[in-house]
Amino acid sequence: MSAPLLLKSPTAEAASGPDAAVAARVSEMLLRIEREGVDALRAYSRELDDWDPPSFEVTDADVATATASLPEPLRASIAFAQSQIGGFAELQRATLTDFEAETLPGVFLGQKQVPVASVGAYCPSGRVPMLACAFMTVLVPKVAGVEQVVACTPPRGGAGVHAPTLHAIATSGADRIFALGGVQALAAMAFGLLDGVEPVDVIVGPGNAFVAEAKRQLFGRVGIDLLAGPSEVAVIADETADAELVAADLLAQAEHGPSSPAVLITTSEAFGRAVIEEVGAQLDALAAAGADDTSRRAWTDHGTVMVASDREHAVELSDAVATEHLEVQTVDDDWYFARLRNYGSIFLGGRATVAFSDKAIGTNHTLPTGRAARYTGGLSVAKFLKTLTYQRIDTDDGVRAIAPHVAEIARADLMPAHEATATKRLARLT
Repeated sequence: MSAPLLLKSPTAEAASGPDAAVAARVSEMLLRIEREGVDALRAYSRELDDWDPPSFEVTDADVATATASLPEPLRASIAFAQSQIGGFAELQRATLTDFEAETLPGVFLGQKQVPVASVGAYCPSGRVPMLACAFMTVLVPKVAGVEQVVACTPPRGGAGVHAPTLHAIATSGADRIFALGGVQALAAMAFGLLDGVEPVDVIVGPGNAFVAEAKRQLFGRVGIDLLAGPSEVAVIADETADAELVAADLLAQAEHGPSSPAVLITTSEAFGRAVIEEVGAQLDALAAAGADDTSRRAWTDHGTVMVASDREHAVELSDAVATEHLEVQTVDDDWYFARLRNYGSIFLGGRATVAFSDKAIGTNHTLPTGRAARYTGGLSVAKFLKTLTYQRIDTDDGVRAIAPHVAEIARADLMPAHEATATKRLARLT
């Protein structure tokens, strides 16, 4: 069932693939860095970031200077956010357990949760620094038990690392920190080009189109978290919702970038029109307060209001959008929560807002975009753990229970060597 639209829908644009020019540029950079090593890293750092220090590594003295420069309220808020994100990651970790079970007499099967050995965390620091990135991509793997977390973050304006970002990375538990940005940072972590650091096992963290494409091309050589695109939000709201808050929540996510989709799905056309009016008023207020035009551009180009015929239709529309962040502000929040299935993270009720999750509430803000929520969730402590299975047979009865079936299936598969491993064990039974 289609929905009446009060504004243009961006859903057709969300599934577009990588830009060919970006892909070609990233491929060229990765090949050159792999061939030329640190010399190529330095060349790209000079070219793209005007940055060529004696060492890319950030020192303890640099961290201390950054920390000392921050006001105490900011340090306290960073510590609060870290406690929330770390605490939630610990709760997640507790659900990922080792076990062993005797599935047949003498046959024991089990699993172990084993952390990956090393993680490379990329913490961008562009137009908006996003301090919480460090909490999500450095602190969480440390909670998972990762032995070494290496963090890269770009210098700002050729003058070193943004002080609040550096403090956030260091206090989140990074073992090594390097002032290196973009594709060259991801390549350095993947290829083992940072001083004294072996190639990492997994690379995580958001970034621009070039960073996302580098992760796509490096996947397989290393693990990655997600191929994240522009931040997204959808809000399901009925006539009981607060139009001012809904408009504010749409614009907060639009603030991430000019290509960030912001979608309202409502069962009330009158409410939809009220939100559109409120968005316009808030955009004017933001501009008067000195904000840039990012939210306005995103709303103009990627804002949508869909009017659903009923709540079932609203669920259908929302699952088709499959947004990164989904807010529900209705009289039927529990009903929606039980039925919605395609979203990165959901925010229930008018008191909750995506901004809380972006910064400090505890759940991870690295989430699927571009309708990837149809098939995956977001970054969690589980990304840094390998669920490894094992088998043990302690009795002859266990062999008797398994081997004949394996031999039978192996014969049907035309795999005589597999059959032999089973029948030889049967022959040795007393």
